[in-house]
Amino acid sequence: MELFVKMALQAWDAQIKRTEKLINSLSDEQLLQEVAPGRNRGIYLLGHLIAAHDGMLPLLGLGEKRYPELEEPFLKNPDNADVAVTSVKDLRERWIAIHSKLAEAFNAMSAEQWLQRHTAMTDEDFQREPHRNKLSVLMSRTSHVAYHLGQLMFIRRD
Repeated sequence: MELFVKMALQAWDAQIKRTEKLINSLSDEQLLQEVAPGRNRGIYLLGHLIAAHDGMLPLLGLGEKRYPELEEPFLKNPDNADVAVTSVKDLRERWIAIHSKLAEAFNAMSAEQWLQRHTAMTDEDFQREPHRNKLSVLMSRTSHVAYHLGQLMFIRRD
């Protein structure tokens, strides 16, 4: 089982590093662009990923959210250019902070801990569906970040 956990963590790390490399290559102005006409802006996708990854802390039993104020504008609502939420600079800093925290917590977890239920499941539900565990959350979030990385790649680079 340790091998599968290691593979999942390596996939997560690879997607986070790819996304961070792209984000770092884009200017603040570029992140304010839509990825395609009528689609999300880069800043929204960045905030969305930070909020989703921040939500992994309580979901995996690793602590409270660090940025609960990002949930409303980036998870519960669609992108809205008329609503000023925070700066690109602030989101860049939060990206680094949340992923540093997650890396530290993930590396401290044993394979057995990864196979435990996440906090959104009851013990009864977990008895019936043990495959819905913390590792499955990591795998779904890895796919999620890869999906949005694909969108971010469409931002124009002039």
